Amino acid sequence: QVQLVESGGGLVQPGGSLRLSCTAPKNIFLVYTMGWYRQAPGKQRELVAGITTANRTNYADSVKERFTISRDNAKNTVWLQMNSLKPEDTAVYYCNVGRSRLGAPMNYEIWGQGTLVTVSS
Repeated sequence: QVQLVESGGGLVQPGGSLRLSCTAPKNIFLVYTMGWYRQAPGKQRELVAGITTANRTNYADSVKERFTISRDNAKNTVWLQMNSLKPEDTAVYYCNVGRSRLGAPMNYEIWGQGTLVTVSS
């Protein structure tokens, strides 16, 4: 069974930074778009950022200029650098393999287990 390994969540004060990472099997990572999604309590899961194998990116309007998605093919890893965090960024963040960078479901996808990000003073 293919698994994604996520890490990097935690508690941070407003204005602070966190970096999430997600590692996938190499044969999957080199073929598919990677993305980060989040789900806050009582809300639907939403796209945060996506990055293609050609490093084309897409961001939700709410995180533009604050979050950066990047990928390292040598390490099979995608990162989400989150700066200037706000309380409304509090959510469980999920790594995804397979959806388009705009968040459209495709014919194959895998989800990580999720990592909790809490922004609070």
